[in-house]
Amino acid sequence: MPGYIEDRWYKKDATGKRTVPTDRHGQGKRYKVTGIPGVRARSFTRLTGPEGAQAWLAKAQHESTRGEFVDPRDGAILLSSYVQDHWWPSQNYPDPSTRATVWGKVKNHILPHLGAVPLNAIRTPQLRAWLKALNGQLGPSTVHDVWGSLSAILQAAVDDERITKNYCRSQKSVRPPARPEPRAEAWSRERVLLVREAIEERVRLAVDLGVGAGLRQGEVFGLAVEDVDWEGQTLHIQRQVKKVGSKLCFALPKGRKTRSVPVPPYLLERIREHLERWPARAVTLPWGDPGEGETEKELKERAPRTFELLLPAPRGGAWRRDYFNDRFWKPALEKVGLAAPPQVIRRPVAGRPGVTRTVRKYEEDREMGFHSLRHTFASVHLDARENPVAVSKWLGHADASITLRVYAHMMPAADGRGRSALQTWFEGPQRISPNAPQAVEPAVSLSGTLPGSRVGEPDVETAASL
Repeated sequence: MPGYIEDRWYKKDATGKRTVPTDRHGQGKRYKVTGIPGVRARSFTRLTGPEGAQAWLAKAQHESTRGEFVDPRDGAILLSSYVQDHWWPSQNYPDPSTRATVWGKVKNHILPHLGAVPLNAIRTPQLRAWLKALNGQLGPSTVHDVWGSLSAILQAAVDDERITKNYCRSQKSVRPPARPEPRAEAWSRERVLLVREAIEERVRLAVDLGVGAGLRQGEVFGLAVEDVDWEGQTLHIQRQVKKVGSKLCFALPKGRKTRSVPVPPYLLERIREHLERWPARAVTLPWGDPGEGETEKELKERAPRTFELLLPAPRGGAWRRDYFNDRFWKPALEKVGLAAPPQVIRRPVAGRPGVTRTVRKYEEDREMGFHSLRHTFASVHLDARENPVAVSKWLGHADASITLRVYAHMMPAADGRGRSALQTWFEGPQRISPNAPQAVEPAVSLSGTLPGSRVGEPDVETAASL
């Protein structure tokens, strides 16, 4: 097999023994393994001895022959260097907000703990210590996501042939907490009305849109006059307002799916009343990504667009979700006793030494978030026995299975309708006696109908299931 060990300190004499000192005698590492195709040469010290060099030669020859050789020197790079110079520049996220979220997790929860550790040194003990620190700071869902981000980085390093193993995937003794199953909680009518009355009047329409059409908060802020179909009693959900970093932009709704939602006359009347007091205002924002485009295609796609928003911010722009929640939503919850008073903090103002500002920080509570209004919308429809497929479409879910998984507990319990349908089927045009012998019919008749059903009519079981 190709490859050999070179002794840099001695060369052979006339008898073939290595007794003649070379010009490099006593300088640097003595033994050099080289001559293996595709494998960089590696040197070993005198203390390692020819045995260490021989073991490396055998390992490199075996693994290179099978195409599995990974040079450990490539894995000696620090995690922070690998992420910043190799992994992150190669990542491609179509959604800029997703890109910002992923980088935030890497920057805030991975690099501060493991950034100074070489890639090939991130093993079970390091992961165990890191996971313990995360569990003490973050919730289970966030820990799960951060762990996934590190696993993606290490797997990329495996694919780049820098390390041989991704310990985030291969270890059973160190695992992140399971992501909690989402359980949507709807609000009662009384609670919705309490919050609606407590919130400032000029943004009250946001509550109506959330509970009356199941809109996400960004979709509420992005709803325009052109999206209201007064005659068809329908809202067309075509965009949302997104925050990417510190900037806002218009974008398609979540999942890049537009949709139309039928709404009750009450909600349309509320929109009319709102527009009479607070007229819509034209707002211009970039589309899809607030960052400057680098190519002609990106410049064209991100070109600013203008829409007459139903709920513009007081100064004429679009609402920032965090500002809306801290100034309007959470104070309304506090007012009706659904949220504890905020913690008042003094924070320094960037770039202005000695100047501080007051910040009111509310405790996070997912059950009291604006998204609860969307859950209530789903709950009302499902409790009224609306088709889950239709509800899924109105919510903008990718498919009905998501709706059923999240909202199944909101559907009414079985009330015996299936039992009644079966009774009708057995009675049919000719009652089936439980004691009388019956002729055995084939499972499926030649006409393609179920036994006992009339040709040309849907069988009762199928009709009841639609």
